[in-house]
Amino acid sequence: MNGGGGAVALWAAVVAIGAYHGLNPAMGWPLAVANGLSEKRAGAVVATMMPLALGHLLAMAVVLLPFAALGALLAWQRPIRIGAGLVVAVFGIWRLVDRRHPRFLARVRPSQVALWSFLMASAHGAGLMLLPFALGLCMTSDTGVALAPAVAIGGATLVAAVHTAAMVGAGLAAAWTVYRWLGLRALARAWIDLDLVWGASLVVAGAASAAVAAAG
Repeated sequence: MNGGGGAVALWAAVVAIGAYHGLNPAMGWPLAVANGLSEKRAGAVVATMMPLALGHLLAMAVVLLPFAALGALLAWQRPIRIGAGLVVAVFGIWRLVDRRHPRFLARVRPSQVALWSFLMASAHGAGLMLLPFALGLCMTSDTGVALAPAVAIGGATLVAAVHTAAMVGAGLAAAWTVYRWLGLRALARAWIDLDLVWGASLVVAGAASAAVAAAG
């Protein structure tokens, strides 16, 4: 995987995006608060975050791993990265135009937290938001040599894991704060709709990734 200052910046972006995903209520931390309050125990807050994390991790993996596996195709790296960036940007534009939540998510039972988390993250393009940074880390080494597919896939898995850890940390901090001090009523009054920011972030990340790849 890439080394040096560029890699540090990319890893920082992976962690920052994870924290952003964790703080976004759409990724599920209010479910942890609701379960904690309904069961009247703090352990339920933490326990709910675990399947949320699993679903989010799987949503990252199904996006990142196929692209990482293409890392051996050195001659195609530029078009792959440009294409991936454009896909991210186009999806972001679509999220800006249509910010409705998919109706099929309403049919997922409350007990299926991991499945709900996977579907919600996928529907919001959470993995796509991470893709430009993961490609920068996983497609070539610091010498510009294409990584073997197994190494690239391992790197993508690590990116997904680090990102999910940051997501869980931020989400758990938000859930714990609301559970211990604010309660769901305060959450309802202070709800912040991050869909607009989410869509704009996808557009910026995708366009930047495509531009950097094209200029490289």
